Amino acid sequence: MSAPAPSLPALADVDPAHAPARQDEVLTDAALAFLAELHHRFTPRRDELLARRAGRRAEIARTSTLDFLPETAHIRADDTWRVAAPPAALNDRRVEITGPTDRKMTINALNSGAKVWLADFEDSSAPTWENVITGQLNLTDAYERRIDFTDPRSGKSYALGPAEEMATVVMRPRGWHLDERHLTVDGKPVPGALVDFGLYFFRNARRLLDLGKGPYFYLPKTESHLEARLWNDIFVFAQDYAGIPQGTVRATVLIETITAAYEMDEILYELRDHASGLNAGRWDYLFSLVKNFRDGGPAFVLPDRNAVTMTAPFMRAYTELLVRTCHKRGAHALGGMAAFIPDRHDPQANEKALAKVANDKDREAGDGFDGSWVAHPDLVPIARASFDAVLGDRPHQKERLREDVDVKAADLIAIDSLEARPTYQGLVDAVQVGTRYIEAWLRGLGAVAIFGLMEDAATAEISRSQIWQWVDAGVVFEDGDHAGEKVTADLVRAVAATALAGIRAEAGEEAFASGRWQQAHDLLLQVSLDTDYADFLTLPAYALLEG
Repeated sequence: MSAPAPSLPALADVDPAHAPARQDEVLTDAALAFLAELHHRFTPRRDELLARRAGRRAEIARTSTLDFLPETAHIRADDTWRVAAPPAALNDRRVEITGPTDRKMTINALNSGAKVWLADFEDSSAPTWENVITGQLNLTDAYERRIDFTDPRSGKSYALGPAEEMATVVMRPRGWHLDERHLTVDGKPVPGALVDFGLYFFRNARRLLDLGKGPYFYLPKTESHLEARLWNDIFVFAQDYAGIPQGTVRATVLIETITAAYEMDEILYELRDHASGLNAGRWDYLFSLVKNFRDGGPAFVLPDRNAVTMTAPFMRAYTELLVRTCHKRGAHALGGMAAFIPDRHDPQANEKALAKVANDKDREAGDGFDGSWVAHPDLVPIARASFDAVLGDRPHQKERLREDVDVKAADLIAIDSLEARPTYQGLVDAVQVGTRYIEAWLRGLGAVAIFGLMEDAATAEISRSQIWQWVDAGVVFEDGDHAGEKVTADLVRAVAATALAGIRAEAGEEAFASGRWQQAHDLLLQVSLDTDYADFLTLPAYALLEG
């Protein structure tokens, strides 16, 4: 009697309705088998951790406070452990550029002069299936040096510069909350994080090793050390699966949630064999503060977004604690985003904005950060000058231990230390940014220049969360013509209607009709005014995303 034939590995199922060009290069049977294995092993734990997030948020709503974890005090107190030494390609990170993985951005980011490019499948990329697949293709094409681009509007051509001058890629997969509807296993969607990580790792890990680099990742929206532990277990499994050495994968964690700010040591500890550093993701951090303390009363009401600078006491506490924690553990500390988009048509405004960027980067370098983020290639030299002035020829300044920093639990949520108050113009700005960003997102664009700033999903999240909070708290304006006016749902609707009419007049009837403006307006009001606050606006938005 012959032996039974070996069973074939399970494959993730692909939605047949959408097939971008060259999809078969990405979704090979071997890659789909790897995704199915990741899904079977790790999605149940992802589900448990998402449920745990909800429980923690309920506790914050009950207590209006947070503290460092008593059960992990021994990890924080142990001065002996360190993260793994960085690979050569991640030793100097003084300037990092961020952006989506479309073909033009891929070339420009790699050529930008930045040390690192955060190749983003998350907040600056709307997750159309086209974007998911072509982003993977563009990165591999870049590694194989078979990528170019000609702008159909300007006719300008783009090509890669010398390999030794290219930025090192650190890829950011989607957050744990968002599933990928185009790939399922046993009828259940695969988490977008596993799709993005899995395809990139499977396609490029060995190729990157051959190039003297490795599969490096930014981990977004992490809320606890248990989520970091899940990522670490995924890395261990993936490296064994691919037959590459443990520690080849390196991860930088964005500390962009308020709960993660209380677990920085623990997050580094869980990832210590794979950790490269922590980043101060300022915009999502503000979103997380509002989201978690949205019903905490007047003490937790944030003023206009632009009034919350990095010099605010609670933001200083967050960034200085991050630097101290990273350097104590031998990890890089990376600063926040400079989102300004240079405007060559307005030299005076340009000069003022660039001076603000320089001041911001000077402050970060002076505080001990080892590098920082910019959103536009023209800002790379400015950020580099700030860090060159402090670092000189050194790749980083981890020897600055910042032992002078002593942050207490209450310091991180001392929002009432701000003197600024919500304004009517702040409400108008929040509605404008939210509407304009969501409309672009629904058309497949995740990074959008709005009023001179590069906006992504994080800034739209701040906008709608502040509207929700101001309505819930019954904020009364104290400024100018609107002094004494209360923020209500009806006021928000009136401001949104005025904004939409202004956009219609600005765009013209034809362009307005061909856009997604009414849907964007309606969705903004839904996520800003519904009593049942949506955890992420991208969840209901994804249901409206075509392709």
